[in-house]
Amino acid sequence: MGWKRFAAGVGAGVAVTLLAKNQLDRSEGKLAPEKALKLVKRKTAHLGQIEGSWIHMITEEFEQDHLLFNVYRGGLTCSDTDGNLSAYEFFVDAATGTVLALNKQED
Repeated sequence: MGWKRFAAGVGAGVAVTLLAKNQLDRSEGKLAPEKALKLVKRKTAHLGQIEGSWIHMITEEFEQDHLLFNVYRGGLTCSDTDGNLSAYEFFVDAATGTVLALNKQED
């Protein structure tokens, strides 16, 4: 087997896997983690300039007011007008993109 055929097979396998994962996420009613992070950034723009961000790619359970939610957990680093950095942890509903909690991290 030539290396070109092997590479084409690997590429096709990766493409099919990604398409299947996206379709499965849509059928489960979940937002893509990247889209959820984009929504969080938009909703937290008032905190200052976003310098960095991250999000877990796998959902987890989060309880708030005796209700369970499937959420993505992540974080943001923002700088204010004086250049001071602040870190925040967030929990965003995986189905709707609603920010359920935003906690400023203490030094």
